[in-house]
Amino acid sequence: MPDILLIFGIIAVVLSVTALLSGVVERSPLSFPLIFLGLGFVLSERGFGVIEIGPHDPLLQVVATLTLSLVLFLDAVNLSFAEVGRRWMVPALVLGPGTILIITLGAVPLALLLGFGWVLAFTGGAILASTDPVVLREIIRDRRIPRSVRQTLKIEAGTNDIVILPVVLVLIAVAQEEMSSAAGWVGLLARLLLIGPGIGMAIGGLGSWLMAQVDKRMSIRREHQALYGIGLVLAAYTAATAAGGDGFLAAFGAGIAVVLLGQRLCDCFLEYGETTSEVAMLLAFVLFGAVLAGMIGTVSIPLALGLAAIVILVVRPAVLGIVLARTKMSWEAHALVSWFGPRGLNSLLLALLVVEAGVAGSELLMAAVGVVVLVSVTVHGGTATPFSAWYGRMASRRTLEEEREATAAGLFARHHEHEALVTPEELHTLVAEPNPPVVLDVRSRSSYDGDGAQIPGSVRVLPDEAVEWAADQPRDRLVVAYCA
Repeated sequence: MPDILLIFGIIAVVLSVTALLSGVVERSPLSFPLIFLGLGFVLSERGFGVIEIGPHDPLLQVVATLTLSLVLFLDAVNLSFAEVGRRWMVPALVLGPGTILIITLGAVPLALLLGFGWVLAFTGGAILASTDPVVLREIIRDRRIPRSVRQTLKIEAGTNDIVILPVVLVLIAVAQEEMSSAAGWVGLLARLLLIGPGIGMAIGGLGSWLMAQVDKRMSIRREHQALYGIGLVLAAYTAATAAGGDGFLAAFGAGIAVVLLGQRLCDCFLEYGETTSEVAMLLAFVLFGAVLAGMIGTVSIPLALGLAAIVILVVRPAVLGIVLARTKMSWEAHALVSWFGPRGLNSLLLALLVVEAGVAGSELLMAAVGVVVLVSVTVHGGTATPFSAWYGRMASRRTLEEEREATAAGLFARHHEHEALVTPEELHTLVAEPNPPVVLDVRSRSSYDGDGAQIPGSVRVLPDEAVEWAADQPRDRLVVAYCA
């Protein structure tokens, strides 16, 4: 295990490099996952020999547990059920049949190409179905891409682990022959679906309510509220694990409770939690890089590269092509969503769960997953900037269908509600009144860029961001939008 000075040194490097290279990463084919995985390789026993670490090292387990717990909690807290509303088709299709198809098709090459047994192959298929929000970060933040498309990617990357994690845990139990009877199945499902999430929701709901009540009466400092949020995550994980449930599902359940019960955590926690989560993720990349450096030689590299090609170039594009066939998206948006399903830290964290469970062949599986992750962070990270620029050029030349939708769910809606129309003459009269309406310019990117004229006093908002803009506006003022 690395000594304390080495741990501090690694953290110092992660923090410093992240800050210094942030501008370079935004403008180049590099990505932070690739940089820090590479750093792990360089510092490993096969490199300079600075880090000596294996998949069973306690440091890796602590960092991995903290990272996955925080990621799941923040994913849940950031879910916007209000935006999805009755249009649940996106999560239902992408996270339901879409994920099951990706798991199934991903298992085939693991079994037939690399020779894994079918249980372990399906476990690997589930692990490789997980997409990584870290690699997707630059895409999700790029406003040249309509919000509905970015939200589709964000929903998938932010929530598919909660579909995949139970599948992986069930397959681990099958591999360990824990469910040889009906009672075994009932006990496992109760631990996964009832005990863990139930305890997590209780802690998340009660804890966030208690904070709100105490803050009203005593005005708790923001930094203490931020730390309190981290405490909720760790409390949910610890309590559920101690009770025999799954701590990771409890962390997600705690976040879901905050959202469903309408509780509000201080925005300082979301900022602090996301920063802490990002530091933990990048540190985990360094440690996994060092671990993979010692494991990667145990798997056939040509066969593992073949697996990566099938998973990245065939399985995901084919499945997403089917799932998104009836959406209101241009072919450019179809291509972008189908391509950007990067495998990264989440896949490595899930593979580590299998190794920690002691499943036979799990370390070889982790090595194969590691090769796919290395290929994915290289090709997906390298194509993020040029792909975004290409899409932005397409959007500047013509109006894309997805620009008219503000949410991912809207891409699946086939009918629009008809809003009242205002003639130019009526608008002229309204503007002259004491309480004039807000005139909203929601023309598409290409329409706006191609026409220098604008109604005087109007507010420019991208059409796919109109819902987000409206959320902060008073409800008693008339809004007149024009798009052409």
